[in-house]
Amino acid sequence: MQEVNLTGQQIRAARSALGWSVRELAEKTGVGSATIVRYETYDGSPASRKGHLETIRVTLEAAGIEFIGTPDDGPGIRIRKPSGKG
Repeated sequence: MQEVNLTGQQIRAARSALGWSVRELAEKTGVGSATIVRYETYDGSPASRKGHLETIRVTLEAAGIEFIGTPDDGPGIRIRKPSGKG
């Protein structure tokens, strides 16, 4: 599996931009709320053993979020038109 380089700040910003609560993101991804909170409070790119970051990334991208930059250089998000998936 390809390494997913999202930061906690990007996840939190993307969720906020969509107006989703932690609970809503958890329901849409099947990732536990506690795990999402842990990821969002992590400074940098959190470790993911079960592919949770990939699932979160795919779900947020399908809802119209584009992740830009790298964890070390200008990480951020761009809001796009949703793809219709998710």
